[in-house]
Amino acid sequence: MNMSNRAAIRYAKAVLDQANEANISDVVFDDMKSVEATIAGSKELRNVLQSPIIKGGDKKQALIKIFEGNNEVTKSLIEILTANNRIDLLGGVASSFVKLYNEGKGVKVAQVTTAVPLSAELETQVLAKVKEMTGSDNVTLKNKVDETILGGFILRVGDLQYNASISNQLGNLRRTFSKNT
Repeated sequence: MNMSNRAAIRYAKAVLDQANEANISDVVFDDMKSVEATIAGSKELRNVLQSPIIKGGDKKQALIKIFEGNNEVTKSLIEILTANNRIDLLGGVASSFVKLYNEGKGVKVAQVTTAVPLSAELETQVLAKVKEMTGSDNVTLKNKVDETILGGFILRVGDLQYNASISNQLGNLRRTFSKNT
């Protein structure tokens, strides 16, 4: 684990403690999911946050504007990270917060890799498989799209993996045929 990861986790724990004390952890959780998704989805924003040329104050103004609908706890996190010259950690802090919040609630996060974005039908199948694997109903799905698996899905929950991808099935067929020749 690198230094910035450790720092992000420390900030995330502090924010979670603050949110729990104020009984608004679910509100801040929604904020952090939004922050995480916004930063992950914008290369331009990531570049701005990493840039040594752009002043901290300018970064802060931009972030306050982007996340103006968010809770005061989230805004104060932006203030603190800027003051400490650590604003580049914002995405990592948001990810760590989401993970810590889910762990605290006993929510399992299942990483689902599909060739195309999850349909409602496939999501139902995947959730059923997760329940079968973990015995838990309390699950959040994270979908990652990877065309190389051709179809089906690969499911990962903690250290458990279930591979129902077409590329895996083709590989199994190939191995079976090569044994028989």
